[in-house]
Amino acid sequence: MNVHASPLKTDFQDDASLGAFLDALEAHGDKALVLAYGDGRQVQAGYHVTEVKAGSFITLDCGGNPDAWRETVLQVEDIPATERSAPMTVAKFQSILGTVGSRVQLDRDARLTWEVSRPGNPMQVYDVAGVEIKSDRAIVQFSPRPAICKPRHRAQQAGAPACCR
Repeated sequence: MNVHASPLKTDFQDDASLGAFLDALEAHGDKALVLAYGDGRQVQAGYHVTEVKAGSFITLDCGGNPDAWRETVLQVEDIPATERSAPMTVAKFQSILGTVGSRVQLDRDARLTWEVSRPGNPMQVYDVAGVEIKSDRAIVQFSPRPAICKPRHRAQQAGAPACCR
């Protein structure tokens, strides 16, 4: 994973691990944790972390290539604020993951995925593009994760022809 960091911004290039993401937030517990879609909209301030999933995947792609990885999925319901006027703090978010981690083994090296939706809408899958620290908030910038043909994607990156079966 290539992570580029400055004191105020961490660019994950859509490839954040759970540990690297938590490290980017570590010293900012007092700040509001703002979640932002890639199109400029923000997840509403009353958002709710509904589930944390720790999974292992073993797959076979369309080219017959096996793959395996671990993933942490944070599922969030995008709802308006009710009694509070700001999103949860980084410390509250860290506490939620601490509680989960005491009961479910979370792998710091696992790929981090977010599933987000408003009530009644289908979930959308996001990667973390980056985290930006401001004076009063930590902004998590999402990037939508598209479906891809892995053999074609690998071939495009290598400049070679693709091979799907």
